[in-house]
Amino acid sequence: MTKPKTSSTDCVHAGAKPVELSGPIITPIVHCAPFSFDSTAQVIEFQEGRSARQQPEYGRMGNPTVACVESRLAALEGAERAVLFGSGMAAVTSLLLTFLKSGDHVVMTRDAYRRTRDFSATFLKKFGVEVTLVDPSVCAIEKALQPSTAMIFSESPTNPYLNVIDIDGLARLGRDHGRLTVVDSTFATPFNIRPIELGIDLVIHSATKYLGGHNDLISGFVAGREQLLQPLAEMRSNLGGICDPNTAFMLERGLKTLALRMERHNASGLALAQFLESHPKVRRVYYPGLPSHPHHEIAKAQLAGYGGVVSFEIDGDLERTARFIDRLQLPHLTPSLGGVESLVEQVVVMSYWQMPKEEREKLGLNDNLVRYSLGIEDIEDILKDVSQALDGI
Repeated sequence: MTKPKTSSTDCVHAGAKPVELSGPIITPIVHCAPFSFDSTAQVIEFQEGRSARQQPEYGRMGNPTVACVESRLAALEGAERAVLFGSGMAAVTSLLLTFLKSGDHVVMTRDAYRRTRDFSATFLKKFGVEVTLVDPSVCAIEKALQPSTAMIFSESPTNPYLNVIDIDGLARLGRDHGRLTVVDSTFATPFNIRPIELGIDLVIHSATKYLGGHNDLISGFVAGREQLLQPLAEMRSNLGGICDPNTAFMLERGLKTLALRMERHNASGLALAQFLESHPKVRRVYYPGLPSHPHHEIAKAQLAGYGGVVSFEIDGDLERTARFIDRLQLPHLTPSLGGVESLVEQVVVMSYWQMPKEEREKLGLNDNLVRYSLGIEDIEDILKDVSQALDGI
């Protein structure tokens, strides 16, 4: 038997050379786990910070595609740096674990995302971190501050009632008391507000929502000052909540149309909210663009637009609300928000069904509450569909 002309060694190494690209207008997807060095001396230079090389030796510490997208995200938020994660919750939990220690206290607005609250109330408590939930106002937050308070955490707008906090006032409060301020700005996006420019320390996004924009990826990021982001990046490497390069590529593609989509979301959201507020079968509408919303003046002063999520209460009980949901033909019945397709949910059924009714009521979550995330469909079609669903109950 003759020896094969091509060996396994040839298959692995023959003709291999580093990829050199010239002028691609799209960020290349770099699928690679380990990144090699030319020599031991180069490794030592890199470890000691004396090398011009940016790429770490292992993909969990950094990836060229991810780094390019992080640069875009930081620029959009007006931040020094952004750190990209595999999900919004990976971003939230990594942030909390990075900046909190046993004995610390956190003031958090009570209508923060449910999973954020759950993590804080269970996991963080096991490690001696206490969390106080308060109404989404600067006054309520200030009253809850303790000597051990290390962090103030808020969303704006919040989910599902779209409460809007005075970001400028929150930033001043944090500076005056020396507390780290964190805002989850997923619902607003940097198109409607950039909290860092108002003095907030760290901004979180679930990039799954408006930034990706197409309901086809899961990712999240934190933006802020380099001094704060470096330890967070190290925590990401330790916990492993990284974003893969293919997802980063898809996220960057979504970012390019963010402004166009947000213009439509803002306009359609306001139109649907105004329609619903005048409808006899709708008890109440929650949308910061309406003068009836308790935080309308703050929203009008600080937001460039009011977003594409409208929450409202049907004039009826759980069953009547479910009939309205099931009559809708255009939106998908599912959680999440911020994509090009409209999505709808009956909040207590989709997200809180396992919670006892008494506990839901303590959180102000009524059986007749609907959250509608408008896509980019023509607003006339959305209104026609909502109208027929209301007429039929």
